[in-house]
Amino acid sequence: MSLVSLNSILSDARKNHYAVPAFDVSNYEMIHAVIDVCQEERAPAIFMLLKPDMADRGQEYLISIAKTAAGLADIPVCIHLDHATQFDDIVSCMDAGATSVMYDGSMLPYEQNMENTRRVVEASHQRGISVEAELGHVTDAIGGLSERGTASENEPSIDACLTDPGQVVEFAKNTGVDCLAVAIGTAHGVYIATPTLHLERLKEIEAVSPCPLVLHGGSGTPDADIQKAIALGITKINIYSDLLAAMNKGLKDKLNAIDNLSAWPVVVWSVARPAMRDVVRKKIRAFGANGRL
Repeated sequence: MSLVSLNSILSDARKNHYAVPAFDVSNYEMIHAVIDVCQEERAPAIFMLLKPDMADRGQEYLISIAKTAAGLADIPVCIHLDHATQFDDIVSCMDAGATSVMYDGSMLPYEQNMENTRRVVEASHQRGISVEAELGHVTDAIGGLSERGTASENEPSIDACLTDPGQVVEFAKNTGVDCLAVAIGTAHGVYIATPTLHLERLKEIEAVSPCPLVLHGGSGTPDADIQKAIALGITKINIYSDLLAAMNKGLKDKLNAIDNLSAWPVVVWSVARPAMRDVVRKKIRAFGANGRL
């Protein structure tokens, strides 16, 4: 199946009350694990790209691999730029082949976030590319382990940054955004304590939102809480730390078990690869995205 925008994937998820896991992918092995399991589970695939991975032509390499993966599968595949804060980065990624982008103006004043998002939407929609924005701010769980890949000193508290339901209609109307990432108690990175989701607030947001809702910080959030959030309108859930932990543990265990450091990559990755696949499969099934195609 050809590449698709995020719109077509999330509209069905919202209609049928399930969520699609979206995986940040930093290399070929992560892309391979995600597409294989999505194909097996008959679930849509959302590859997300992060700025730290796209230096030194990494953007072109990763998008090319993702396009090849999409061409070899018969499921809908979206290539999504995650947490972009600079307009030029968004344009560059669209030119390289992304089918969806996220503009993150969540640390800006509300009016500035709305204006910048409107500008991104205008440029993206001209190309048939969907846009995700963030209203409220999803904080970092531990400094240095965020999706931005940098230390997070002076990060505000989670509860101080929750999405205001009273801003949702105006923000969506004035920007034309296609989906909205909301702050309801999750955080990016690795949790130091189990998060508390503000489900009543989510219920208020979904009641007025004209567009599908997205949850960031899905790694480490208990499945039972995730499933409650899905029932209340969440349609896309971002996953990175859980996939990284599986990959890095697999690599560490394998490398510690062999003496020959000239071992072929196919041997070195032999533990990490199935570990990543297991994470992808569990998320797809927990979110109800399996068997949808």
